[in-house]
Amino acid sequence: MTPQERAGEESLVILQSLLCLLREKNVLTRADIETLTDRVAMRASQAERDPIPCCAEAARSAAQEMAKIASYIGPHYGGKHRRS
Repeated sequence: MTPQERAGEESLVILQSLLCLLREKNVLTRADIETLTDRVAMRASQAERDPIPCCAEAARSAAQEMAKIASYIGPHYGGKHRRS
């Protein structure tokens, strides 16, 4: 594993833990997590037009990871879904 890959994995663990902690403390709602998941997916689908430059492959990977996080946090911590 390269130093860059290792840093990416470490950052992912920290961010996953932070999202869980914020949800546990009710700083973030389940609806917030759903909105964040949608925004990450939108950035991934429009990576080439994103005003904040990012690698398209990394954006797609982030969207997949965010979906996994949301599918864990929702049932684990509960809460109300967003209103459609």
